[in-house]
Amino acid sequence: MKQLLFISFLLFTKLLIVAQQSKKMQDAYFASGCFWCVEAIFETVKGVDYAESGYAGGWKKNPTYEEVCSGKTGHAETVHVRYDSSVISYNDLLRVFFNSHDASTKNQQGPDKGTQYRSMIFYSNEGEKNKAEGYIKSLKAKGMIITTEVVPFTNFYKAESYHQNFEENNPDNPYIRNVSHPRLNAFKKKTKELLKNQRFF
Repeated sequence: MKQLLFISFLLFTKLLIVAQQSKKMQDAYFASGCFWCVEAIFETVKGVDYAESGYAGGWKKNPTYEEVCSGKTGHAETVHVRYDSSVISYNDLLRVFFNSHDASTKNQQGPDKGTQYRSMIFYSNEGEKNKAEGYIKSLKAKGMIITTEVVPFTNFYKAESYHQNFEENNPDNPYIRNVSHPRLNAFKKKTKELLKNQRFF
């Protein structure tokens, strides 16, 4: 009996290792307004393991939220997306990005204004750069105005702990109810086939 249990354990462990190895985990970085909203949006997407809020695109090391809000650090509120590229492609992430914010408004998303809310794609290699620029070119060919910056990724500074999963942890927050939830629902209506679930607020 013990031998049978041991063999079963070995088989389960092997299957678990194979499943983990089949995943192709990648990282992507996007800025498109308040990171509370952006994090929540990407976490609803199939193939996304997690998203976390932080700061990128500026020059100050380890900036605080207050410093970034001052507009003097050069950083934008940014979300780090960890995803399985065997489930969702980078092009699909670009679709999520552009389907979930207004890329025509410079330094603004909804009620949030300032350079920290600008639209940005941070690329880690030439492949990502070419895909991002190609996607933007296709949108402009349709007559759309795009202010999104496509820049090389340098550093990402994770935001303070209270910012992480803010929408999930604070569903009754007035900003979440009046800005974040409507933005998330609008995205879900446009991108149903990429969602983990169809739940609306």
